Amino acid sequence: MTDTPVRRTAWPDSAARPLVTPLQPSVVYAAADPDALDAQYEGRVQGYAYAREGHPNADVLAAKIDRLEGAEGGFVTGSGMAAVGAMMLGALKAGDHVLGGDQLYGRSLRMLGDDLPRLGIATSLADPTDAAAIAAALRPETRLILIELVSNPTLRVADMHGIAALARERGILLAVDNTFTTPRGVRPFEHGADIVIHSVTKLLAGHSDATLGYVAARDPDLGAAMRQAAVTWGMTPSPFDCWMAERGLNTFELRYDRAEANAAALADHLAGLPGVRRVLYPGRADHPDHNRAGDLLQGRFGTMLSFEIAGGRAAANALVRAAGDIAFAPTLGDVATTLSHPVSSSHRAVADEARTALGITEGLFRLSVGVEPLELLQAELSAGIAAAAQVAG
Repeated sequence: MTDTPVRRTAWPDSAARPLVTPLQPSVVYAAADPDALDAQYEGRVQGYAYAREGHPNADVLAAKIDRLEGAEGGFVTGSGMAAVGAMMLGALKAGDHVLGGDQLYGRSLRMLGDDLPRLGIATSLADPTDAAAIAAALRPETRLILIELVSNPTLRVADMHGIAALARERGILLAVDNTFTTPRGVRPFEHGADIVIHSVTKLLAGHSDATLGYVAARDPDLGAAMRQAAVTWGMTPSPFDCWMAERGLNTFELRYDRAEANAAALADHLAGLPGVRRVLYPGRADHPDHNRAGDLLQGRFGTMLSFEIAGGRAAANALVRAAGDIAFAPTLGDVATTLSHPVSSSHRAVADEARTALGITEGLFRLSVGVEPLELLQAELSAGIAAAAQVAG
């Protein structure tokens, strides 16, 4: 019998194309014959064979981020940390040394501190705001420097130009995690980066409903090596998450601009509230790296800010409980504002002494600013800080 519905049928042809990118969840793709499959794998024709090696939704999303970053050949991974992992596995070998900024994302710090050394790759950290400190920490075997242009959670601004000059002079790869700043704020390839990575989960996708990463390299051969590492180690992104992220990316610039304007106004508002010890926002003149931020970011100071209140954990708890509907969540980049407490989330595994040296105290909060009405955010944060001040006495 040939009328069974189990048999796969061809996708219907259409003289018109869909306006919205179709979701293609297929794991495998049927080729016409072995010769046709050879042609695909040998690069003579474009096609897909197995989704771990690539699929249409990932390629559509990667191409859009490529355009934003001024890149070519970037690819999407299953998470931001998968992007970091693909970069490390594709670029490094046993005996190499990686130098990281000392305020990287918590899991990046863990990878450098615990995981890469088990693979025979040495690591160390240095202050990325000081090119001289980076230079002093370099070794003959240093292969890669990894920095974030604006650090989490103290929003220090890296000396991108000084570090890029060092890397270029010594033949070292410079990788930039651009998750915080995004290509709306700065395009690292234009400032000397060799590799750019993203947690697409955050600002690019923007709705906290897709977990993805992205990595691109200036050198096509290095990009191909990182892509092969991602395929081999199974860092495959979900077609559904890629489809969702592409949908979110369509409003990225609108969301970013609105949230950035809110962040600048909130930074000034918080700085005037009793009980706030300090506000960290690169757009404010009192930020330690304000001049560098103006030069590097060209007035795009971003959607993130941090602030510190008086008091210990009890005051921190009071603030969170009284801050209206601002979600207390260890994430960033959502369309709505979220509040995080680094001591209990992103930097909980960092030793107390090291946290203190970085200025990360029990009273420090990081705010990922969303697109809500500014007046609402001002009122909610004012209520939270007033409650914290009562507890702190």
